[in-house]
Amino acid sequence: MTDLGKLLVVLGGILLVAGVVLVLLGRTNLAIGRLPGDILYRGKNTTFYFPLATSIVLSVLLSLILYVIGRWRR
Repeated sequence: MTDLGKLLVVLGGILLVAGVVLVLLGRTNLAIGRLPGDILYRGKNTTFYFPLATSIVLSVLLSLILYVIGRWRR
């Protein structure tokens, strides 16, 4: 049961750090979420937003970070 507790504490810490990073990035005027490949459709009564380019960029960055962490742990 202690392993589950440690896992929950680590996941909580990761969520806390991710939240702080998102708040700080929101205060800067970076184009995250407004990249040229992001899809935005505004109709009369609806708005559809799909951050395609942002998702790809974040996926590549997280893959690189996890690759480096994996190589560092060996």
